[in-house]
Amino acid sequence: MTAGVLTEPTEPVTGRWIAALSTAVLGFWIVVVTPIQVLLPLQIERIDAGGKETSLAWVTAAAAVASIVAAPVTGALSDRTTSRLGRRRPWIIGGALVAAVALAVQSAQATVLGVALCWVVAQAAQNTLFSGLSATVPDRVPVAQRGLVSAFLGLATPVGLVLGVLLVTQVVSGQTAGYLLLAGLLLACTVPFVLTTSDDPLPAAEAEPFVLKRFLAGFKIDLRQYPDFGWAAVSRLAIQLANSIATLYLLYFLRDDVQLDDPAGGVFVLTIIYTAGILLTSVIAGKLSDRSGKRKVFVTTSSCVIALAMLVLAVWHSWVAAMVAAGILGLGYGVYAAIDNALITQVLPVAKERAKDLGVINIANTASQAFAPLIAGAVIAAVSSYTVLYLIAGAIALAGAVLVRPIKGVR
Repeated sequence: MTAGVLTEPTEPVTGRWIAALSTAVLGFWIVVVTPIQVLLPLQIERIDAGGKETSLAWVTAAAAVASIVAAPVTGALSDRTTSRLGRRRPWIIGGALVAAVALAVQSAQATVLGVALCWVVAQAAQNTLFSGLSATVPDRVPVAQRGLVSAFLGLATPVGLVLGVLLVTQVVSGQTAGYLLLAGLLLACTVPFVLTTSDDPLPAAEAEPFVLKRFLAGFKIDLRQYPDFGWAAVSRLAIQLANSIATLYLLYFLRDDVQLDDPAGGVFVLTIIYTAGILLTSVIAGKLSDRSGKRKVFVTTSSCVIALAMLVLAVWHSWVAAMVAAGILGLGYGVYAAIDNALITQVLPVAKERAKDLGVINIANTASQAFAPLIAGAVIAAVSSYTVLYLIAGAIALAGAVLVRPIKGVR
């Protein structure tokens, strides 16, 4: 039905729908964050121990560039998809399958180039999957319910990290087993959403003819007409960049600066603490935001708390400090994750291009993964100082708090 496709939804989604979408998003985050936190650093360290920081930086940056292209392009294509399966479902299924195959192939790679190529394909496919999943929120969820839904989706990030790190460090051992398990989990988490939820197809009469020049021109968004969209994008970029800088070299920070005997196990412990903090604040913040109708104050406050966590890491290099910082970071990021997605969906320019516009604004997530290794790698190479690195991350998080203030269309 056209109304279900191109107009703002009014019927609340059910708990079952939220659970199915959250599970699919959980699968996405498992295969995004777990390799970055554990498998990729260890795999690259085995291949290039002497240049591990630089190699990891280039691998993650190359994959992030692929993601930057894939998310908006596949989102725009899904906006135009007239398949009987729906607009989003074909891209969700295709992204999950390609990502799973890429992870399986990556498990056997023994060169930095091989790892980079597989991770580029995996990240592009993962973002194809995510562009479809994220577009279902403005497609299906009324504005008054988006804070709550976003809170549950926000929980998928830390839960995915905890579950993924637990599985690849405590349940299975070895590079191959880790990647294959993640590939299987991605499919297991995605299939239920595809099979149990509806996806209204776009009527053929509503689909614009595909003209390459017009298609490419569609990615140009007039920020003078939609300034809130621009401010939301740069604010998200700043906060996600701070978070990415803080976590990218966490395993190396624990090994080289804190001198922890088991840095991989340390990452797992910190992830548990971080997740506990998110669980304490995420759903509560989402409900409070929906009830008050306010979004910006929550994003601003959470950004300042994230900056505080960076400050702790910058001035106190010890295992205790790392645990304290993980807890503070979790409390702040729990509020941010609950509210930011709801805010974003309220500043999208055009209803018929939701997936494309979300893909564009989600570039903030993938661009942060591209810029973070370049910034972090340059800082470590130049001054070999995690203090400087975390101070920079804290300053960027504070910038995110400032950048959300000019948004006028959302309270």
